[in-house]
Amino acid sequence: MHEPGMSRPAPSPIYTLRGAGAPLNTLHFSCHGGDPPLLFSGSGKGAIHMWNLNTRRAEKVVEGHSGNSVVWVNTLRGTDTLISQGRDMRVCLWDLSEGRSALLDSVWTGSVGFCQCSLLETSTGTHLLAFAGQEIEEIKIIELPSKTPVCILVPDAKLGMVMCIKLWQPDSGPGPLLLAGYEDGSLLLWDVTQRAQLSQAKANPEPVMCLTFDTESLRGVSGSSEKNLSSWRLDGQNNLQLQDSVTLVNPGVSQLSVRGDGKLLASAGWDHRVRIFGWKKLRPLAVLQYHTDLVLSVAFSDHQDPQQRLLAAGSKDQRISLWSIYNEGADTG
Repeated sequence: MHEPGMSRPAPSPIYTLRGAGAPLNTLHFSCHGGDPPLLFSGSGKGAIHMWNLNTRRAEKVVEGHSGNSVVWVNTLRGTDTLISQGRDMRVCLWDLSEGRSALLDSVWTGSVGFCQCSLLETSTGTHLLAFAGQEIEEIKIIELPSKTPVCILVPDAKLGMVMCIKLWQPDSGPGPLLLAGYEDGSLLLWDVTQRAQLSQAKANPEPVMCLTFDTESLRGVSGSSEKNLSSWRLDGQNNLQLQDSVTLVNPGVSQLSVRGDGKLLASAGWDHRVRIFGWKKLRPLAVLQYHTDLVLSVAFSDHQDPQQRLLAAGSKDQRISLWSIYNEGADTG
């Protein structure tokens, strides 16, 4: 089934990873450093699998959140530290060095929602961690590894639950900024240092389920249960400006991811499909059909060699599909 204006045959996954035994809520690649390239997945039954992409098998399984769903995984760059967030209201840090999987520390978030944490490296060995707090609209930011509280961000108006967040450090300006999507469909831009709301826009009519933001072009997209993707940008004064939305064939997006080179956007669809768009003009390029249930997560790999870069998708069908979408030099529009 092709989208209008698409002539290429439908691709197939280069391989799949099975055995997680539960829906795959979150994926994170670690392919830039040592060997072997790794993919971490977090499951609906509380397991974190560390997949070796050379052997295509799970090298390690960490059971970290008392059987509660794992909603987000990440790694601290340049270390053997894994970080995971579960619906047990905890964020856990794990030492994976020399074959270990030892719990280093944990942070109690107080939040039972599905809002994924956001991590930002501020200096070598120091990170900011943002997460939805105990109160319905609050975002808490702490420093790691010290766990020192940085700030709590609460909007002036009633916007409902915090649904998704993204921390980043702009090239110009003193400190980090944070984008947040809320239950009423609003997007807010926060200045973390000043604890101030900089800009607000009503991006979606429904709750903002997911967002992704390209810190180079200062453009972002957000998805909801609706049949479109909302597109927006930041101007030079940090004002959120809504742009044309992209109509989808079927409603519902779980997650969005922009590839590191700023050329492609992937969406995880409730219609069991992954859709690929050119990031520049949000032109539909491909529909990846393999999964038999909701696609919950998408992630692009961070291989240094562009030809090795992969896209991974995790689904409620308990499988992960891996796709090669190498198109260096192609017009991705």
